[in-house]
Amino acid sequence: MVRQGVKGLTMTIGVLGAGAWGTALSLVAADAGHSVTLWAREADVVVDVNTHHRNQLYLPGVALPHSIKAVDDLRALANSDIIILSVPTQHIRSTLQGATDIVAASILVDVSKGIERGTHLRVSEILDDIGAKSKAYVVLSGPSHAEEVGRRLPTAVVAASSDATVSEYVQKALSTDTFRIYTSDDVIGVEICGALKNVIAIAAGIIDTMVESDNTKAALLTRGLAEMMRLGVALGGQPATFAGLAGLGDLFVTCTSRHSRNRSVGEQLGRGRTLSDILDDMTAVAEGVPTTTAALELASTVGVDMPITAKVASILFEGEDPATALRDLMIRPYRAE
Repeated sequence: MVRQGVKGLTMTIGVLGAGAWGTALSLVAADAGHSVTLWAREADVVVDVNTHHRNQLYLPGVALPHSIKAVDDLRALANSDIIILSVPTQHIRSTLQGATDIVAASILVDVSKGIERGTHLRVSEILDDIGAKSKAYVVLSGPSHAEEVGRRLPTAVVAASSDATVSEYVQKALSTDTFRIYTSDDVIGVEICGALKNVIAIAAGIIDTMVESDNTKAALLTRGLAEMMRLGVALGGQPATFAGLAGLGDLFVTCTSRHSRNRSVGEQLGRGRTLSDILDDMTAVAEGVPTTTAALELASTVGVDMPITAKVASILFEGEDPATALRDLMIRPYRAE
C-alpha cells in the first residue's frame, strides 16, 4: 500500500546519495506521490534499484516503489523541484564539483549531518562556500533511523529554513501519514544538533560496553545535550531547538538505538578494537568520527568548553583508555549545573 502525501502535490524529487538515509527518503518522497530520481555512486546500486527495486547494499529488506529511478549521472537531477542532499559531509565538496548549478537551482533539502574538517563549516556554509547553496535551503533532521523509516514506522522530524514559506513547502511536499514534518527557522541550531549528537553517541556506545550503567548513560545524555547547546547558542542557534526533535529527540535515538552507526563505533572502541579496524569493516559512514575534531576546533574559536567531545577525540585519535577518560570527566572541577 502506498501512503500518499497529505497535500497530493506531484513533483520531481532528486535524491543525491543512495546510502541508507537517501534511499529511505526516496521511499518517503515516492509515498508522497512524487517521481523520484536517486543518484548513486555505485553502479551495482543503480542496477539493484532499477532492476530489483531494492538497495540491498545500504538498506536491505526494504522494497522500493517503481516510481524511484536510480542514475549514476548527477546531472540527471537537473530541473528537480526539490533536491535532497544525502552525501557524507566530508564528501560534499568533491561530490558537487562541476554540478553546483544543479543544486543551486532547486529547493535544497540537506539531510547530511556534520562539520567539515579543516574549514569548520556547517553544511549550509559549505554549500555557500562552493556556490551551491540555494536561496531555498532547508535542513531536515530529527530522530529518524533509515531502517525504521524504510519500514514506514511513525517518524517525526523538523525542517528548518530562514524562509518560512520554504520550510512549509517542504513540509507539505514530503509529509506522509507515517512521516510527519514540523517546521523551524533555526538553521544553525538544527545543523549543530545533527552534527554533535553523533559525537555524543560514540561516547554512549563506549559507556554501554564499559559500564552498562543507566545512571552513567543518563548523565552523558544530559551533559552532552548541555555541551551541544553551549556551542549552538554561541554560534547563533536558539536554545529551544536543543529541547526539540533535532536536539533531545535525535540525541536520544542515536545514543540508544541498535541502528546507530556512531553508537556502534563507540561500542567497538569499548571492546578494545582500533578505530582503523572499525572503519575498515563499515559500509556506511559514521559522521561523528570526523566531526569530533572539527567540532572541537570550531568550539575553540568561540571560547566554548566541550569536555565530553574532547575525551571522545582523545579516545578516537590518541588511544586514551576509555576508563581513564571517564574518570577524568567525573573528577573535573565542581560547578553549578
